[in-house]
Amino acid sequence: MAERGLCSRRNADEYIARGWVFVDGRRVSELGTRADPGAVIVLDKEAQAQQQSRMTILLHKPMGYVSGQPEPGFTPAVTLVQPENQRCTPDTPVFHPSCLKGLAPAGRLDIDSTGLLVLTQDGRVARQLIGQESCIDKEYLVRVEGELDDKGLALLNHGLSLDDRQLKPAKVEWLNDDQLRFVLREGRKRQIRRMCELVGLRVCGLKRVRIGAVRLADLPLGQWRFLRPDEAF
Repeated sequence: MAERGLCSRRNADEYIARGWVFVDGRRVSELGTRADPGAVIVLDKEAQAQQQSRMTILLHKPMGYVSGQPEPGFTPAVTLVQPENQRCTPDTPVFHPSCLKGLAPAGRLDIDSTGLLVLTQDGRVARQLIGQESCIDKEYLVRVEGELDDKGLALLNHGLSLDDRQLKPAKVEWLNDDQLRFVLREGRKRQIRRMCELVGLRVCGLKRVRIGAVRLADLPLGQWRFLRPDEAF
């Protein structure tokens, strides 16, 4: 179920235990039940309703906030998800404290970086963005200092290694005299900053502006909004 993107592994156990899963039209309620790889698996209406109630939030993270579990003295970005920071439209759902229950970041964004951070209650979204088989790309605007020749630019696109492991191909290009555009399909710790160091550049500013098909757009710094029903990564 998780591999097909129907739900997270944890939710799969819950749905099966509640009898909310049908395999080839037969209700399944016993954990560990085997199914043919080609079986048709369908979730009951109760499971679908529960999934639809799980929120995904887009936050424009400022510098100084950590995206994940904080160390002492650091503030997690989720603390910004409060009614006074919500970017509202006429059809925006009303914030309720239940929106914070189980809300977790789907990916990292360094403390000294800004931009789009996704927080979600939905295991399907988390798997799509940070699962081992994720192919969602992420776009960054990176302001740099230093000299970069054509060879260095080629290495940024493909040819660098971090921690004795080769990086996947990236798309890196100049936007202007001091700003590069990076598009990556992986997210190792401080990856862009370390890549730039390897070719003699120093990162002065880093902003994530897109994850998949979802853009930061005009969401103000420090504010958040719900992922809309018509949006998908």
